[in-house]
Amino acid sequence: MKAIKCLKYGGSENLVLVHTEKPSPKHNEVLIKIQATSVTASDVLIRRLNEPVLTRLILQLIFGFGKPRNPIFGMVSSGIVVGKGKGVSSFNLGDEVFAYGSISPTKRRFGSYAEYICLPEDWNIALKPTGISHTEAAAIPYGGLLASHLLSKTPINKGDKVLIYGASGSIGTMAIQLAKDAGAEVTSVCSSKNFGLVKSLGSDEVIDYTAKNAIDQLETYKYVLDAVGNSKSSLLKEKCKKMIMPTGKYISIDQGVPLTPKSAFLNLKNLVEKGKVKAVIDRIYPLEKMSEAHDYVENGHKKGNVIITV
Repeated sequence: MKAIKCLKYGGSENLVLVHTEKPSPKHNEVLIKIQATSVTASDVLIRRLNEPVLTRLILQLIFGFGKPRNPIFGMVSSGIVVGKGKGVSSFNLGDEVFAYGSISPTKRRFGSYAEYICLPEDWNIALKPTGISHTEAAAIPYGGLLASHLLSKTPINKGDKVLIYGASGSIGTMAIQLAKDAGAEVTSVCSSKNFGLVKSLGSDEVIDYTAKNAIDQLETYKYVLDAVGNSKSSLLKEKCKKMIMPTGKYISIDQGVPLTPKSAFLNLKNLVEKGKVKAVIDRIYPLEKMSEAHDYVENGHKKGNVIITV
């Protein structure tokens, strides 16, 4: 099968197209012929590995020293079941499915930068939401699960004011939609060129983080959700942390290890099918242009998701 391997940590030129052996499903696994995957900010972070010393050491303990232990990256899949182990009862050959290769901090599997992947049937895998394409389905799990993790720390009630910092990315666009579904009044922080996008997703107010008067536009919020993380900061972001009600909370995507339970995954599928959550896709690249896709994501200005067709 065709796959993209990361030969060593560093620049995107280390992502190369290779031919490798197609995986075979174990007793409880399904074999998925991948139609689409995605390039996430996490993929880029692992590939370049240029974080501070302590963070870099932790990442190498997890992913391998010198070079990636599993050189085929990618955790998002949307495709067709073309094989299964004898113990699989939840899926049939020909089923169209989407999946995320993590069910807990200790159970994760990379490998979706390829034509095929095997995943246990009881992990985050389900029939593809009806009415959407494989490219759209591949834009749901990463941002959706991380946004779900953010909101799981906030008992949002109807009318709560929620500010989302980094609202136009893959996590932020999902956080807007999930917060609106919970009844929140959402203020999105992003660049002015993305105002139309975040408003279309339900944002009530918008703040351009580059505007000179951005800080003056802040109000007081029940929750401030940081969908960008600690890698980026600004005076506006630091001020946002202080604009919280006494009973409110500031939550960063970098606080703790994100949990990706199957209940959250299935909830996303349900919300998509009800039309309450939709995929946001910025660009689509073929597998052969993975390096170009990584460069675009690394640039830090993508809107929603960058998808790879296989």
